[in-house]
Amino acid sequence: MGPDRYPLTRAQSIALSGASLLLLLVATTALGPLIAGSGWWWAGAVVAVAVIGGGAGLRALRTPPSLVPPLELVVMLLALTLLFGGATSLALVIPTPDTFAVFGELAEGARRTIEQQSVPAIPVPALVFAIAVGVGLIAVFLDLLVQTVRVPALAAVPMLVPVLVPGLFVAEGAEVPALVLTAAAYLLLLRVDVRVRRAAELVQEDDRDDAPIVSAPKRAPIVSTMGASLGLAAIGLVAASVIAAATPSVSTSFLVGTGGPATLFARGVSPYVDLGRDLRRPEPVPAFSYVSPEGERPYFTLLTVERLEGQVWSATDRAVDGDNTLGTLPGPDGLDDDVLVEPRPISVQVDQVRTAWLPVPYPTTEVSGVSGSWFWDRGTLNVRSVDSTTIGQQYRLTHLDVQPDVAQLRSAPAAPADAVAETTRRLPDDLPPIIAETAASVTASAATRYDAAVAIQAFLRGSEFEYSESAPVADGYDGAGFEAIAAFLEQRAGYCVHFASTMAVLAREVGIPSRISIGYTAGTPGDGRVDGEVVIEVDSHDLHAWPELYFEGVGWVPFEPTPGRGNVPDYSRPNAGQGTAGVIPTGPAATPGATGRPEGDPDRALGGPGGASSVGAQTAQLATVGLAVAFVLLIPAMIRIGIRAARRRRIRSGERPADAAWRELLATAVDLGSPVDPRRTVRGLAGELAERSAFRPDPESPPGARAEALAALERIRDAVERERYGRVRATAGAAPGVVSPSARAAGPDDRGDRDLARRAGLVADLASASDALRVDATGARRVAAVLLPASLRPSARVALGRPVPPGG
Repeated sequence: MGPDRYPLTRAQSIALSGASLLLLLVATTALGPLIAGSGWWWAGAVVAVAVIGGGAGLRALRTPPSLVPPLELVVMLLALTLLFGGATSLALVIPTPDTFAVFGELAEGARRTIEQQSVPAIPVPALVFAIAVGVGLIAVFLDLLVQTVRVPALAAVPMLVPVLVPGLFVAEGAEVPALVLTAAAYLLLLRVDVRVRRAAELVQEDDRDDAPIVSAPKRAPIVSTMGASLGLAAIGLVAASVIAAATPSVSTSFLVGTGGPATLFARGVSPYVDLGRDLRRPEPVPAFSYVSPEGERPYFTLLTVERLEGQVWSATDRAVDGDNTLGTLPGPDGLDDDVLVEPRPISVQVDQVRTAWLPVPYPTTEVSGVSGSWFWDRGTLNVRSVDSTTIGQQYRLTHLDVQPDVAQLRSAPAAPADAVAETTRRLPDDLPPIIAETAASVTASAATRYDAAVAIQAFLRGSEFEYSESAPVADGYDGAGFEAIAAFLEQRAGYCVHFASTMAVLAREVGIPSRISIGYTAGTPGDGRVDGEVVIEVDSHDLHAWPELYFEGVGWVPFEPTPGRGNVPDYSRPNAGQGTAGVIPTGPAATPGATGRPEGDPDRALGGPGGASSVGAQTAQLATVGLAVAFVLLIPAMIRIGIRAARRRRIRSGERPADAAWRELLATAVDLGSPVDPRRTVRGLAGELAERSAFRPDPESPPGARAEALAALERIRDAVERERYGRVRATAGAAPGVVSPSARAAGPDDRGDRDLARRAGLVADLASASDALRVDATGARRVAAVLLPASLRPSARVALGRPVPPGG
């Protein structure tokens, strides 16, 4: 299976290119479960057609084979420029420096969208660009294997990329039809290659051997070839089924992770309610600043936790809806027209906070000015990106200042079943008894759900509870699970996440839908001014968690159960409706060391740069890149190993064994730096090799070692000449059906035994001569022979040499 053994006609080359293109296009469809829509596939198809079609055109123009892959990369660049370069290109396809700047931005956006999106991912331009680049590189590699190296069987290697990737991120893996069609396209490529090789053999059995060989073409019975094809199909289908069933998904793989930072296509970011470490951060880090012309100072929500179950609570695992763009932000759920609502404009400048979740007050109805692709979440109205982060963003928003009165809250009926998500009502059956007992005792005198909510908030803000960052750690209940809430109700000490989660659970216990918002309190006025308005500064100490309860007709209403933190709205005070109106501050807006950031956002940097998780993410990314680079570097070595194994199989199977041994010996010599002149005869080339020190006697070597290597070289040479001359004599001088006396004297078993012995001897001689060549080479040359085998280069066509004519 030497590279480029037979020259191909244009039609044969085009046939292989067409089969390769079909295989790549079909295999790419396996990515369907990961990406929504089909526009991304067409972009990849354009690049694949350009690369493989360009390669076919270059070969039709007789371009040197070594130049085809680099020129295919140029064609890929032109295609990418056409698709993504836009106005930065010349004549739509010629890139400029500005085009490469655009490509850099798209590459960075692709990295972020792969980290931040859940599946099926929205095909934003950055993601489509990454897919097109990947398909283009696979196309170049595929064409190299099929056309230049001439080992189409190895085309399965690059095809494993699109086939296996879905299994890493969805439990079902690639869809069965895609796997079946990919296997069929692969078998078609192999079949086309077989037909091309047979056609080439009929024209010229060996383009480097001008010996007059006359032999009938080898034809396999139709039943045999059909059986082989069906066997390959069965193996491919079984392998595809095993791959689909056995490949782990992100949701079950401890190696890849479970959707945390640095995973690819995270299954919905799960920001855990675990602020303890950040509550103890000694120094604040600037997060963002804002200007509110009308003096409104709201809480800013990053994300909302609806699902309260188990020991770790997280945001509801909903995939981003590509239709939920910022231009379609809806109004809040459950808000009637008779509730007083005033729109408030706010301008925001993000400083050092880096996350995929945009800080916006709830409810926000307009957002403009952000860069990247941002989408809102149904129900929570959280705004998140799939290809960008908040750092450096400047944007404007319109926030609705909802001002319900006590009568509206007190008269709110029970929420209908379809008013809110079921996850905002659900509680497990095995709650610790103290939770139900506390809810019953605290709300015993409450006449309405609203009164129950006010009673729960007043209970948690009472003198029996203490705000403490250290007590949960010291007593082992630093978390947000139900066991942690039970311990908190017993110890009566904790920080914002304990107060917020406890109120949310107690509210559900008495029939009020609840959720937990994580974000920032209102911040602190700074010294700066913009257009005469005071700039409000928000830093990492303003991070906070608070509960929101649902009241039909009013919607989601925030409460503040954490003592000494944030602002308590007028409607939630025990004497609401009887005293002053407005929002009453009950403690400092920011207490040093009293807030934190949630764990689990895409960059683990809500409170600023750094952190152990970011180091771990970088380490994982570096390891992944290192493995990918190592794999690419080992590709030539793997191809060479495959060719060597194929030649050894030819020796053992008896298919021109001397020819295979001679080819492999010369390829080894070329790999180790020995020049091979294709114009020389077999005997001449063998003589040149015999002049190397590897085959000359050396007093320092073991007795007979080099002499045996020289004898092995000569036996291979003689076997090649006998194989050639024997075929010439048998074809030119023997009548059909005539058997020599010596052949008649030997029985079939004897001839078979001698043939096996000759082939075994060839294997041993090849090993002896090859080892001698390696010993003679330097260490650096031996390493280069393994990693960058020169015999694979199209310019280093390994020749068998020309036999000496009879009698010459």
